[in-house]
Amino acid sequence: MTTTAATNGRYRFSQVARMEWIKVRSLRSTWWVLAVTVAGAVGIAVAVGVNTEDAAADLTNNALAGISLGLLLIGVLGVLMMTGEYSSGMIRATLAAIPNRPLVLAAKAAVLGVVALAVGEAAGFIAFFAGGIALPNGIPAPALGQPGVLRAVVLTGAGFCLVGLIGLGLGAIIRHTPAAIAVLVGGVYVLAQLVAAFTQTLMAYLPISIVANSLTAVKPMTEDQVHFLSPWTGLGMLCLYAATTLGIGAWLLARRDA
Repeated sequence: MTTTAATNGRYRFSQVARMEWIKVRSLRSTWWVLAVTVAGAVGIAVAVGVNTEDAAADLTNNALAGISLGLLLIGVLGVLMMTGEYSSGMIRATLAAIPNRPLVLAAKAAVLGVVALAVGEAAGFIAFFAGGIALPNGIPAPALGQPGVLRAVVLTGAGFCLVGLIGLGLGAIIRHTPAAIAVLVGGVYVLAQLVAAFTQTLMAYLPISIVANSLTAVKPMTEDQVHFLSPWTGLGMLCLYAATTLGIGAWLLARRDA
């Protein structure tokens, strides 16, 4: 006599991930967010390319300037993947069916990570080529074969993925949509502006600065007294942020009532 996972409540990771994928793809808002992410990145890349005058500038970094909007949107999508279930009350049914709460968060992280990485890579490559085409005559477009260029474009997708996971972790920690989004926006954007205004010591370690000035930079980036992190150090720092927020979120999810 066999017992199915549905009857004994013992779901495997692949089954839970499939459930999370169904939830994500069934929401129209998901596809709107992803479409605006790509369109915004490409539109800003074209605008920056058309107005470029300095051929010696970091043209790859300029073409990827539009990812900032997408970072915010993918972070909010990460928040909503967690807090949306609390708002609707669906979290009770989810946790009743899958008592292993860290498994639920791990499945959400896997689904969001794959989606964010794919969209981030698409946005990065399309924006890179669109920005190159939009450059004025006389300014040669950067090529993927040039040193550091392919790495910068590929790490754009990694940045999307990790900021999305930070949003998911914050959603698991805070559980309330407006509060979690406020913390995300404050930590990723507002804090960067405050740090830039009052002290530049921490500027290089903020998520938005890491993506904009480390991951997507081909030439070393400096701004006044700020020496930004190298691409791989910046990637490691973003991984640490994502792992920390998800780890705390999983710990709290396992110990609090739904």
